[in-house]
Amino acid sequence: MITDEQQPYFTKEDWINYIHGLQDTICIALEGEDARASFHEDLWERPEGGGGRTRVMSLGNIFEKAGVNTSVVEGLVTEAMEKQLGISGHSWFACGLSLVLHPENPFIPTVHANWRMFELYDDTGLVIDRWFGGGTDLTPYYLFEEDVVHFHSTLKKAIDQFGPSLYSKYKNQCDQYFVNSHRNNEMRGVGGVFYDYLKPDKDLAVNDLFAFQKANGNSFIEAYIPIVQKRKALEWTGEQRYWQEIRRGRYVEFNLIHDRGTIFGLKTNGRTESILMSLPPRVRFDYDYQPVSGSAEETLLKVCQHPRDWIAL
Repeated sequence: MITDEQQPYFTKEDWINYIHGLQDTICIALEGEDARASFHEDLWERPEGGGGRTRVMSLGNIFEKAGVNTSVVEGLVTEAMEKQLGISGHSWFACGLSLVLHPENPFIPTVHANWRMFELYDDTGLVIDRWFGGGTDLTPYYLFEEDVVHFHSTLKKAIDQFGPSLYSKYKNQCDQYFVNSHRNNEMRGVGGVFYDYLKPDKDLAVNDLFAFQKANGNSFIEAYIPIVQKRKALEWTGEQRYWQEIRRGRYVEFNLIHDRGTIFGLKTNGRTESILMSLPPRVRFDYDYQPVSGSAEETLLKVCQHPRDWIAL
């Protein structure tokens, strides 16, 4: 592994530059795949410090709503942050990319990804804590097992170079995190990888963690775009669209009730429009909706209720 003595320590400016470059790369790829819509960029500033670049694409050939956002924010540690996030210090810095893509076609899955870095400082500006977090997960409405295997295999390939056990560890963490516990621990999708509070240790030095984050971010296009290409020509019905909107309701529930990123953004006076960009444009909340027994819809629901080891299929 790389040590700090062997390679100069990366700076937070290096991370900011990477995140902005990744945003550009992903947006170009999505616009090329959609072939009709393009991203609208909204630059914003946060009164307490920093700002971001919100990019949203709507009503395209493929993507009903797509958001690829970056933020570079900082401020003083507040009492609310200490209570909600369990941190202590004088000031903080956070930079990351967050994306959510909601296709119109029910046979193309929704996808979410986030890669971020957080630093905490004392009153002299000295870094007293630092960690990385992120991951990506897939939310299909109809189950194509080969698509899920491709998604997970691509993530595993990116992670394996940093340790043979990391994929399984972060896959399990993803299965445990993206769960609507108020609905009997039903997952919102078929998972992916999720990790948080990654700090340097005996196995991964701080520069290794930076490389690990870049490897995960760089794998996103390979993991997701081939699924879009395979499913975008499939015709769908109004009934299938209805089911998609039912499942989107579960997505909304998780983001508003459980998601740490949403809670952090709102607790730190983040930009509400950018934070809630993740919500789908059309959604249903039918009372006690149950799919037909033996249907493709029920198959998807059972997978969300019982996580699988996809690569072992």
